[in-house]
Amino acid sequence: MSKIKFADEEQASETLPDDFEPYVKEWFNDKFPGLSAPQRYSFDLINSHENSLICAPTGSGKTLSAFLSILNDLYRKGDEGELEDKVYAIYVSPLKALNNDIQRNLQDPLAEIKKTAEENGREVPEVRSAVRTGDTTDAEKSKMLDTPPHILITTPESLGILINSPKFKEHLRDVEYMITDEIHSLSENKRGVHLSMSMERLEDMANTSPTRIGLSATQAPIDEIAKFLVGYEAEEDIEVEETEYEDIETAEAVSDEEYESRGCTIVDVAASKEIDLETVSPVEDLIHTPPDEIQEALYDKLHNLIQDHETTIIFTNTRSATERIVNGLKGRFEDHYDENIGAHHSSMSREVRLDVEEKLKKGEMKVAVTSTSLELGVDIGTVDLVLQLGSPKGVARGIQRIGRSGHKIGEKAKGKMIVTDRDDAMECSVLTKCAKEDELDKIQIPTQALDVLSQHMVGMACNHRWDIDHAYNVIRKSYCYKGLDREDFEAVMKYLGGEYEELEDQNVYRKIWVDREENRFGRSGKMTRVIYMTNIGTIPDETGYDVKTRGEGKFVGSLDEEFLDRLTKGDIFTLGGKTYQFSYAKGMKVFVDPKPNRSPTVPSWYSERLPLSYDLGLKIGKFRQQVAQQLEMGAGDDDIVEWIMHNYYLDENTARAIFGYIKEQYQFTGEVSSHEEITVEKYIDDDNRQNLIFQTIYGRRAHDAIARILANMLQKKFGSNIGMVIDDNGFILVTPRRPVDIDQLLEDLAECNPEEELKEAVKKTELMKRRFRHVAGRSLMILRNYAGNSKTVGQQQMKGHFLLSTIRNEYGEDFPMVKETYREIMEDAMDIKHAKEVIEGLGSGEITYGLREADVPSPFSHNLLLQGSTDVIKMEDRKERLQQMHQQVMDRIED
Repeated sequence: MSKIKFADEEQASETLPDDFEPYVKEWFNDKFPGLSAPQRYSFDLINSHENSLICAPTGSGKTLSAFLSILNDLYRKGDEGELEDKVYAIYVSPLKALNNDIQRNLQDPLAEIKKTAEENGREVPEVRSAVRTGDTTDAEKSKMLDTPPHILITTPESLGILINSPKFKEHLRDVEYMITDEIHSLSENKRGVHLSMSMERLEDMANTSPTRIGLSATQAPIDEIAKFLVGYEAEEDIEVEETEYEDIETAEAVSDEEYESRGCTIVDVAASKEIDLETVSPVEDLIHTPPDEIQEALYDKLHNLIQDHETTIIFTNTRSATERIVNGLKGRFEDHYDENIGAHHSSMSREVRLDVEEKLKKGEMKVAVTSTSLELGVDIGTVDLVLQLGSPKGVARGIQRIGRSGHKIGEKAKGKMIVTDRDDAMECSVLTKCAKEDELDKIQIPTQALDVLSQHMVGMACNHRWDIDHAYNVIRKSYCYKGLDREDFEAVMKYLGGEYEELEDQNVYRKIWVDREENRFGRSGKMTRVIYMTNIGTIPDETGYDVKTRGEGKFVGSLDEEFLDRLTKGDIFTLGGKTYQFSYAKGMKVFVDPKPNRSPTVPSWYSERLPLSYDLGLKIGKFRQQVAQQLEMGAGDDDIVEWIMHNYYLDENTARAIFGYIKEQYQFTGEVSSHEEITVEKYIDDDNRQNLIFQTIYGRRAHDAIARILANMLQKKFGSNIGMVIDDNGFILVTPRRPVDIDQLLEDLAECNPEEELKEAVKKTELMKRRFRHVAGRSLMILRNYAGNSKTVGQQQMKGHFLLSTIRNEYGEDFPMVKETYREIMEDAMDIKHAKEVIEGLGSGEITYGLREADVPSPFSHNLLLQGSTDVIKMEDRKERLQQMHQQVMDRIED
């Protein structure tokens, strides 16, 4: 029987727990009209020390849901003389700014409850809270060591340091509560993996089993996130062996079958706060309206909506678009926008971002424009409208952004998604329906990350000597390592123990000693702790890369690392309005050849724009199918538009735009590509290149994997580079003008080993080199900081290059950190899981495909073909080209 369960209505309470302190009850009842939706469950659950995952909208009293029972417990301890100088509760969030907000927001309840107690004749001691992050000063750290906070507010990285701090970790021995905020944001990346291991190490070292509490506004799959939060447990037959140095806990390795999830109650009231959400288009015709008219209509729409509300946040999908919108509104409506408008994104200085946040809190900001940096729960005061420009690419992300509005209890979150493109219109319309009906896309939680495991095993060794089997058991209590193979565990230990001797020539030395006879490991020297403490974390250092022409070495600009990851030899891209062909990268320099007349294969926004989620892609596919079925049955245009408007949340402009889009595709090809029916078009473009256009709808991460596998197959056949254009709505393989048997190609795809084929495809790419550097940094193979010196990104990259070459020559592709690099590329950067589902579907016939030789590309191919050209032709010319292709389609239909 599963220990993960959902709270039911019978568990809900309209009053505070009976055994709450009277002065806590009085304070709460004077302060609030009643319990909010999550509080009706959480107060009792946490008061009973039950692990709880609370999924509730922003502004629903979620933070107090987690903290009030803890505050009551701490004041009760104080009242009874049992409150000691140690940490009782740890709060972790991904953002330093959010930590500072929580600290500020706790001060009023702490002071007011104490005052209420004193008014009732009760002398209670002060309950302390404090923030501990990378920004904490040495003086503040020293103060915390002498007088520890009862509530510690921190980040995953700082928690990893604290559980290894020889003195401070003693304050954590009796911790009773562990709160993880914005858990959906952490669990989908390696910061979450790191935190998951820290929680298990804390569990192992503590005298208690801390009550775990998770908080988020959007969570799916919610039961898996609950398992991530609480981890696993297994019965170990532990014996304590006394040694010359210290007592060591020993145990035999527990089998995988003996692990079961710890208990957790899920409080899911996310749908209890209704969302007022609609997709709108500023013009009636998204194809024929001139670009400048669309721009003017868009800014008019934005301005009118902003003026109709007190405070508005506008989300864009790129940092450059954020700046463009701010400048556009200021330039067109200078009488309305000056100090009351601001941009907020990750490339701006911390001071500027804080200034915007403070002005929002004080109500001095009419409108803030952001890309992603205001997405999570930083306190920004009262916002009554959120505008999303274009698709946010995922339902959960859309809800998170719209949920930044309506923060007063009882208020609705209100938002509009504004679209100026037919693909975006379809995406946003389906996304809006999913958001309204609480159908979230599922995150993927990384597992078996060997680089994070390496880092934590060094941390474990720094704390004390370990019995190897007991350490293996503790590690597998983390959700992220439950399935860890013993072979991989041993390989990591072999690497850390310095058994790969050739690495010493690259200055990679052992971090731990391993005694196989005694079945023990421990730290190898005093510097090991310093190395661990100064290189902890999972976020890699990043910087720009200088781009130079081959031969003359002329500097032409710079590229960010994520963009470089996407480039393969022969790719065409734009920089400074000119086109270049990528040749190779060396250190921090990228070498290119000018190609003034070539069309780009990789658009400049590639590294900035978020990918469409696979789940949302499937829902868009189903929507296309439903409209196509009505067309097949002969339903009238107005009837279908009415059906769209009745079933989706959009205005008539948008409904007619997406219906026209699907109808044109259907009339032109006789079919509509979807998640179950793929269309492949062969088209010779103006540069005399053969474009194999795959109209798929699985999202960019899955498309990246499939496209690279197919390109690798064709490359082996043709012996020349295959260009790739990858987007959320499909991908293009650009090949020489030679016959390609698509049937045979897809048959080969269905029969291949996708992982092995993809490994071969990425083996010699820039993506592999850079991701290996990241993995080598996390696993402490490359030390970013050592003996007071820091390695630049360029030095790290060169070190990674030599290391990868040595490892491949001496140990092959199964070396644990090379293996982890492949895993990270395939599972985290790309989506091999869903790519395999598509490939298997093609093999079984569940997914069908149709072929077209196209002298005129069909409507669903237009944006794919024009994707790269956004960078080299003016918006007006791009629009003109789109109109030309559209007119060619309409001429054929009318014939």
